Amino acid sequence: MTASAAASDRPRRPRRPRGAAESLGSIVLGFESLIAFLGGLVVFGLRALPEPIPAWWGIVAGTVVALLMIVTAGLLRHRWAIVVGWMLQVVVALGAILVPALLFVALIFGGMWGYATIKGASLDARNARRAAELGNETETD
Repeated sequence: MTASAAASDRPRRPRRPRGAAESLGSIVLGFESLIAFLGGLVVFGLRALPEPIPAWWGIVAGTVVALLMIVTAGLLRHRWAIVVGWMLQVVVALGAILVPALLFVALIFGGMWGYATIKGASLDARNARRAAELGNETETD
């Protein structure tokens, strides 16, 4: 028996349910990570960094921010990851000091991040309330 056949015989573990805030937030951060990387390329291409700093640090910074966004998107089940996501939005907004067009990106994605986290949390609370109400109805029957 091969290793892949043995793995397929094992019962699959059920997937952890994801809330609306986690799902929407991970989508926003995933797409924004592409924009953060491209923003780093723009900083490099325009040589927007101050004179003593080599231009290639723009690519490094964009890559680091993009990777942090991807990692944070995977950790959104934790409340602290939402705070990290807000900090990453501030980092993108601060990039407008070097390239003013990044302020537009920060406003668009910051708005989407705010909607994903705030509205997603209210949807999760509503769904939890409904699930609790359904649980109480089945207990009284």
